[in-house]
Amino acid sequence: MLRRKVMPVKEVSDRHRALLSEMARVMYDAKGIGLAAPQVGISESMIVVDTGTGLYKLVNVKVTKKEGRQCMEEGCLSVPGVGVKVKRAKKVMVEALDETGKAVCFPAEDLLACVFQHECDHLEGKLIVDYASLIGKIKIKKTVTRFLKKAHDGTAFPPKGKFGAL
Repeated sequence: MLRRKVMPVKEVSDRHRALLSEMARVMYDAKGIGLAAPQVGISESMIVVDTGTGLYKLVNVKVTKKEGRQCMEEGCLSVPGVGVKVKRAKKVMVEALDETGKAVCFPAEDLLACVFQHECDHLEGKLIVDYASLIGKIKIKKTVTRFLKKAHDGTAFPPKGKFGAL
């Protein structure tokens, strides 16, 4: 699921609003700052983001303009315990539908811009591990293998909710 490109939402419905609310709950429970629908098994273009300045619930999100450069170490709820330095645009323009189906367009910069780009990557089937060097990918594989062993043993568990484990 995480490697597939999602389908656009044709019309924002009550079902989509409920899914966005549940995604936000899962994101907050996991102490995350962004979550994309594929991370919870939904192949539709929806994300939730909150970097501390308020919750965004967005549908059919696109980054339409990019400016500048920044490099941040990013984590991901789908790859627990892994951090990857990723080069992204410092400023972006975001176009989407809000949870009522209204078209919105707004700028984002710094951390917020980074998170929007990260979540949009998920909608395209791309993960932070794709940005890692060959050596980084080997280290990531070891970290993920350790996490999966702990998960199998029952000593580690991602947050659960309506969607099950992340």
